[in-house]
Amino acid sequence: MHDEEVTSQDAPRRGELRIHLGAAPGVGKTYAALNEARRRLERGTDVVVGLVETHGRARTAALLEGLEVLPRKVLDHRGTELTELDVDAVLARAPEVCVVDELAHSCAPGSRHAKRWEDVEDLLAAGIDVISTVNVQHLESLGDVVERITGVRQRETIPDAVVRAADQIELVDITPEALRRRMAHGNIYRPEKIDASLAHYFRTGNLIALRELALLWVADQVDVALQRYRSREAISEVWEARERVVVAVTGGPESATVMRRAARIARRAGSADLLCVHVLRSDGLAGTGPPGTSGPGLRRLAEDVGASFHTVVGDDVPAALLEFARAANATQLVLGTSRRSRWARLVDPGIGARTIAESGSIDVHLVSHTEAGEGRRRRLRLALPARRHRYGWPAAVLLPVLATLIGVGLREEVDLSTDVVLFLLATVVTAMIGGLAPALVAAIGGGLLLNVFLTPPLHTFTIAEPQNAFAIVAMVVVALLVAAVVDRADRRAAQAAQARTEATLLASFARVVLSRSDPLPKLLERVREAFGLSAVALLERGPQATWEVTACTGGNPCARPADADADVEIDEGVHLVGTGRALTASERALFSAVSGQALLALRNRRMAAQATDAQRRADAADLRTALLSAVGHDLRTPLTAIKAAAGSLRDPVLRMSTADRQELLATVEESADRLTGLVDNLLDSSRLAAGAVTPVAAPVGLDGIVAASLTGLSSADGDRMVVDVAEDLPDVRADPGLAERVVANLVDNALRHGGDGTVAVRASAYADRVELRVVDRGPGVPRKQLDGLFTPFQQLGDRRRATGVGLGLHVARGFAEAMGGTLDAEDTPGGGLTMALSLPAASRPLRDTQSAEHGDRGTRPDSLVP
Repeated sequence: MHDEEVTSQDAPRRGELRIHLGAAPGVGKTYAALNEARRRLERGTDVVVGLVETHGRARTAALLEGLEVLPRKVLDHRGTELTELDVDAVLARAPEVCVVDELAHSCAPGSRHAKRWEDVEDLLAAGIDVISTVNVQHLESLGDVVERITGVRQRETIPDAVVRAADQIELVDITPEALRRRMAHGNIYRPEKIDASLAHYFRTGNLIALRELALLWVADQVDVALQRYRSREAISEVWEARERVVVAVTGGPESATVMRRAARIARRAGSADLLCVHVLRSDGLAGTGPPGTSGPGLRRLAEDVGASFHTVVGDDVPAALLEFARAANATQLVLGTSRRSRWARLVDPGIGARTIAESGSIDVHLVSHTEAGEGRRRRLRLALPARRHRYGWPAAVLLPVLATLIGVGLREEVDLSTDVVLFLLATVVTAMIGGLAPALVAAIGGGLLLNVFLTPPLHTFTIAEPQNAFAIVAMVVVALLVAAVVDRADRRAAQAAQARTEATLLASFARVVLSRSDPLPKLLERVREAFGLSAVALLERGPQATWEVTACTGGNPCARPADADADVEIDEGVHLVGTGRALTASERALFSAVSGQALLALRNRRMAAQATDAQRRADAADLRTALLSAVGHDLRTPLTAIKAAAGSLRDPVLRMSTADRQELLATVEESADRLTGLVDNLLDSSRLAAGAVTPVAAPVGLDGIVAASLTGLSSADGDRMVVDVAEDLPDVRADPGLAERVVANLVDNALRHGGDGTVAVRASAYADRVELRVVDRGPGVPRKQLDGLFTPFQQLGDRRRATGVGLGLHVARGFAEAMGGTLDAEDTPGGGLTMALSLPAASRPLRDTQSAEHGDRGTRPDSLVP
């Protein structure tokens, strides 16, 4: 034991990660990180700068003075020198703190890792504290949201889990107006980029939305940290750090009123979180409402008011509500007033009163509604299942005594038969209140009291008249029979209510299975909520007789069925397991029933995977059919022309002039060129499908690419071309050969399908992109078919042309994307088709082009490899 403690103490300390998170480039993340580094240096901490991107900002560069900056690692990639963080040098230097900028950045080819955050993991594992920066648009979970807001797809992303695992996250915030002023003053980008940036990415609306995303993400992270701390310290009392409103609904007609009132309370509390909870009791009673009413209506109503919907099971409704509220760290709980009558509330104050008495620091709101006090007037409540024994035994003693007193007081006015009926009534009422056991005591005790105090001779157990003895025995027998019937009816009612509860849960689980493409995770989450478990998982026995987690929800799922608190084998080698608490017998039966839904969800997942595979195979078969059809037509035509021309040239009988001979030779050459083009497109398509296209990116002028792509045009086609590409445009970073092929394919497509009009080639620069547009005035393409233009072996809706197999545009888009660009089809104003090619500009150093700081769609270094 002592040796283990020594080993644990000697283990290296893991470094701490501090992240400066910003909403947009230029908010001051790097500036704040360097300021933090300087503060630590002044306190005597050993601080080095591993990598910092200043982007030409003088104030940021000034902060590097006095800090030890480690040399960067120089990498050669296809003749281009790239610099990257030298992880080995940092590990050898072994500082206490290292500054590593742009955590989401992709490392240059040949680096230690593909992503910079993986380099940082190595530093943290070595015990080095790291200070880094991240923009909110680079978080993986927000990529789609940012793209919809800004119109820019972020290629540099980082998993949210990496950022959430940081020891400290500091939000570097600045108002959109201040950021735009900083941009206008030239403190972020160079002067030639300011106007375009302010008009596009740095629009006020974009910055407001990005700022809100950053604030909400950090707020959620703070909330997660608070919940983690409360769980670790076993704190159950409510901390009012953030407003959360829990609304309890029964499914009755008042639920809509209570839900809407809770939504208004949440909005007035500053858009507080709203959670809707529905309690299913194991005896079938859902809160104070009718049993089994937790259905799709409640869930839809919760979604309409912006609440998350939760279902929990608990016999003690107030305790279940407060346990849920405390677990969610709720500050307010909203309930509807009781639908029970005033007389019923005199006997039992109800759920609302008990919840208020036990709520502690949680504010409880009771919402009045039109159904208040009406529910118990509509039907007689014959039993109180939760407290029947509490009231049944006193009734078994008091009611026979009361019947005796009434009989003794009215002895002169009534005869023995009336007394028997009175005792029989006392026994029946006791049976209805307390069930069979109290009714048995009431029947026997009542018979004895009737014999002693009301049957002559009085005050003895002797019965003088036989009919009196028969009456007493009959009363006891009838009382017992009535008590048994009442008890059986109550048991059947409880069983029916339990069945309704189970049916409600099973129906809820079935809706999940039927309404989602992959319902398994959501189904397991519902099961975890319904049974109050900490984790639920689906385990499958692997080929090595080991258990594998197929799907799970909650924290720390068990890895073997033997370790689970609840375990059901749903198929051979497949188990549904849960951990967190032991289940009752009835809950285990329901858990076993749920396992069938889990098996169905698992089969749905496998069927979906099989359907996807079948669709892939069908697409491949269609592709092969289209390929054979295209090759059979488009390769046969030039081959036939070559054969015919060659046969004529070799015919010794046929007399031809020199001009005729030259024409046949031209036909052979033209057909051979056509075959070469078709084969090249087929090979290029195959390379794209296999991911074998390897661009060699370099700065190149777009005017040169356009000129080279037009050299092979005939004089007639050349007369139709209008080229407007300025020589002072920024260079693009692309593979010259691939870029020339892209432009040549676009021009060829426009000449062949654009009618007899002119074809214009225009270029312009936008932000850090250069766009080339090939515009024709032909018949155009319907908007719905624009994306289909890039499908292999398709030619304008399969309208066959004289040449081509429908691969030109497909290959062009593949090459464009391989170089980090895009190719899209647009309508030409006034009629026709426009092909828009966008490539990253190369007018700045490579490091700036690849930087995630600028929030652009530039080429990543790893996009240069297959």
